[in-house]
Amino acid sequence: MEQNLYKYISVAYQLYDVSEDSPELIEKTENGKPFVFLSGFGTTLKDFEAAIVDLAVGDNFDFVLTPEQAYGEFVEARVRDLDKEIFTINGKFDDKNIVVGAIIPLQNEDGNRFLGRVLNIGDTTVTVDLNHPLAGMTLNFKGSVLENRPATNAEIEQVAAMLSGECGCGGGCGDCGGNCGHHDADCGNDGHCGHHGEGKGKHHCGGGHCHH
Repeated sequence: MEQNLYKYISVAYQLYDVSEDSPELIEKTENGKPFVFLSGFGTTLKDFEAAIVDLAVGDNFDFVLTPEQAYGEFVEARVRDLDKEIFTINGKFDDKNIVVGAIIPLQNEDGNRFLGRVLNIGDTTVTVDLNHPLAGMTLNFKGSVLENRPATNAEIEQVAAMLSGECGCGGGCGDCGGNCGHHDADCGNDGHCGHHGEGKGKHHCGGGHCHH
């Protein structure tokens, strides 16, 4: 890989949902914990990276991404009722980890991993939302560039290893070395999902996303 094709970029930002008339703060980086990524690998949203990659240290940014540029529209079909048996350990429902609001790891038949958010727990099913948490939102990123420099060979090799599944980050998205926020690429896997890779009770889950 040519080192000069890749940049190590660090930013501080505030992220707002501007879908409605009143902007709503969704998240912001903490002091000392910026959002870090390497450009050129497709680990961040394409338009997010394009808006930042050529900025200099100290530059401010303020841009908006539509749902199409960000995480897509909310798709009702990605809200699924899964058999509660999927979420059992030694014959007992995993009520410690499977709770309303929890973000849980799922895996399809091909071994691709993605995340779902638990919406409801019924007598026989668990309702899981496989849409990205920011799906359907128009997003406004405001912030500043803290660092923008050519990536080192070690940094390039680390991300390349992560994308090939050789590092322990899991999920296949985002930068192993930084606070990934929500700005990783969409993994978009359709298929049948088991729970935590156990392969118990395969159910069709529709499209899934991975994020950090």
